[in-house]
Amino acid sequence: MKRGPLLVTLAFVAVGVVAWGLVQGMRGPTLPGYEVAARPLVQTVVATGRVAAVSRAQVGSQVTGVVVERRVREGDKVQPGDVLAVLRADDLEASVREAEAALAQLQQSTRPQAQATLREAQARLEQAGREARRRRDLYQRQMITREAMEQAAQAETIARIAVEQAQLAARSFLAGNPNETAARARVASARAQLAKTIIRAEVAGTLLTRNAEPGDLVQPGRVLFEIARAGDTEILVPLDEKNLDVLAIGQAAMCVADAHPARPFPATVSFIAPSVDPQRGTVDIRLAVPPATAFLRQGMTVSVNVETGRRDRAIVVPNDALAAMDGNRAALWLVANGRATRRQVQLGLRGLTETEVTSGLQAGDWVLADAQAALEQGDRVRVVAAGAGADPATRKELPVKLD
Repeated sequence: MKRGPLLVTLAFVAVGVVAWGLVQGMRGPTLPGYEVAARPLVQTVVATGRVAAVSRAQVGSQVTGVVVERRVREGDKVQPGDVLAVLRADDLEASVREAEAALAQLQQSTRPQAQATLREAQARLEQAGREARRRRDLYQRQMITREAMEQAAQAETIARIAVEQAQLAARSFLAGNPNETAARARVASARAQLAKTIIRAEVAGTLLTRNAEPGDLVQPGRVLFEIARAGDTEILVPLDEKNLDVLAIGQAAMCVADAHPARPFPATVSFIAPSVDPQRGTVDIRLAVPPATAFLRQGMTVSVNVETGRRDRAIVVPNDALAAMDGNRAALWLVANGRATRRQVQLGLRGLTETEVTSGLQAGDWVLADAQAALEQGDRVRVVAAGAGADPATRKELPVKLD
């Protein structure tokens, strides 16, 4: 067996391996990276909120009483004036009858009696006047004494005073006089109190809660029913206060209710709370929802993506390529000519997976996927596109020029 040629071959192989290793060592480790590209970018704020009515009306009783009838239940649609519950009203009904009887007595008895008294006083005055004239005539003919004449004149004066008093009494009972007005007011007040025993809806909407059942004793101040006013629905969303800088009224949002994941719907930011919750560090925003979302119910959980910014063309890098973020600045590993360079970049819009770089990079640059890679400034590296497989047909590697 000829061992010489075999030894020579092995020697050449060993030298080749060593040379290959030296070359690869000179080229540095192979690390995943990204090629910087320019493309559209949308910045969103993601949060979870709940469906809420634009406003709610709380309905209670204005009088103390016992519920004898409840006519609605949760989920019912109500209109203004619809009866929600009825209270026992025996004493108030008696008060109404008493006030009506007093008014009727004034109109049917007291007023006619006063008018009759006036007519009687007027008749007596006429009679006294005739008697006084007759006695004056007799006195002038010296047929009676002066005292008899004066008595007749005094009787006429008394009759005239009685007429004036009867006129005042009759006038006080005319239609529209203060006595009748007060009597009518007492009737109206009693009827108003009686009407309060019928609890009605003041607004149109959907009944959310009921806290009254037949037999319950209710009092003023206690909420018996809660009604969600009819109209546009809102989504109430608490957001971290750090998002305040990018929020604005009118921004578009896309929402998905947990109960209907296949039915996304649009919304618009309509309100941003003027204060921050100091306990949670959140600010509440409200999203206006179009009426077409009739499938939503009060209290539903909704996932919300609020679009806070958009670029039709932006230099973007994946978020995992960024490190040491401080406000609008960050650091990353830029690879050029096979060497890694720590680069400070200025940031713009921030998406869920990518961030805009406004300065420090340009399209076509390569950055390492691992922003925390254990490298030194100027180390040699080889970059392969992150996510590329071992198949040479799909493997994209940044060309390296050896110094």
